[in-house]
Amino acid sequence: MVAATEDATISEAARLERRRANQMRIVTVVVHLAAFALWEFLVRALEVPRFILPAPSEILSTLGSGRYDWIGNSWVTGLEIVGGYLLATVLGVASALLFSWSRIMLMVLFPLLVTLNMIPKVALGPLVIVWFSYGISTNILITFSLCYFPILLTTVRGLREVEPDLLDLVKSLRGSRWQMFAYIQLPGALPYIFSGMKVAAILAVAGAVVGEFIASDRGLGYLMIQVQAALDTPAMFMAVALITLIGIVLYMAVLILEHMIVPKDARMS
Repeated sequence: MVAATEDATISEAARLERRRANQMRIVTVVVHLAAFALWEFLVRALEVPRFILPAPSEILSTLGSGRYDWIGNSWVTGLEIVGGYLLATVLGVASALLFSWSRIMLMVLFPLLVTLNMIPKVALGPLVIVWFSYGISTNILITFSLCYFPILLTTVRGLREVEPDLLDLVKSLRGSRWQMFAYIQLPGALPYIFSGMKVAAILAVAGAVVGEFIASDRGLGYLMIQVQAALDTPAMFMAVALITLIGIVLYMAVLILEHMIVPKDARMS
């Protein structure tokens, strides 16, 4: 009887939580639609010049223009964002694992990586062009350089937070380093890893756009530079909107993956 009551309480709490989440989603959509409607109204009512601030309807109308190759440029920018992000995730976690295994590597290389992270990535743009020339691969490297350190830093911290008693238990059972990582360190560090991945997802968008500003002949960032010369402000807004959409999709993908892998009570935020 008591167990049934507890199950009913948990079920009711879960329903209430889902209801609140759905209400929050509805409010979010309504607020965004209201903001766009107000934007449209004010631009029309105040007769704001198109080249200063176009109405949302004018921005959307640029999607029908064949001059900008929205699909092709969005594909290039998305490839740079995802490519640099995945590379940073793999190498960031792998580097943190090596640092957790070797105190010497941590003492020697980690301060160097911190110093390198302090270098403004935009300042390195011209050098990257000299070293690697123009192209998608160059922008992937710039994106990687922005994403790598947040993932590395949070993963190192997560690996350090694992309880020493668990590690000692695996060692006493003669477990290998890989088993220690796979069964103890990685599960414990996952909340920290995803925390860094969410920060890096935001930086990945900035990295790709900065790279296209500096060293590209394709992509949404490059397109923004081109339409700026013609004062085609609606097209600039559309490029910004598509870049934002790519970033939202990447961030949501990370959130979904986190919800699938990390238990709810272990998530950091």
